[in-house]
Amino acid sequence: MNEKVVVKRTGLMRIIFTLKHSFNGLKWMVKHEAAFQQELMLFIPLTVLAFYLDISPMHTMALILSMMFVLFAEMVNTAIEAVVDRVGLEYHTLSGVAKNIGSTLVTLSMIMAAMVWGVIVYPLF
Repeated sequence: MNEKVVVKRTGLMRIIFTLKHSFNGLKWMVKHEAAFQQELMLFIPLTVLAFYLDISPMHTMALILSMMFVLFAEMVNTAIEAVVDRVGLEYHTLSGVAKNIGSTLVTLSMIMAAMVWGVIVYPLF
């Protein structure tokens, strides 16, 4: 018999391997996903700007988190696309639905971020 014994990591080793896999996922997104690269190029300067604005720490955090949510949504969308493509490249209605919903998630996150930035930053000008 060819049984594999799966040993689950626990404690500190689990955390270390989780961080390693998380870093690998982020590294892949930065290297291969054009939309993520573009969103990251907005995230970096806008984060710096958020710290320079004359606003409360809570508002600064809201601005940064709204942009992080866009990055989060892009990662979820990319994960959905990767799984759908892994299952099969032939057209299937449900594959299209899954990809469209992932795209909608990204769009909504961008609208939300724009709303947060508009409400907090617009009154400053």
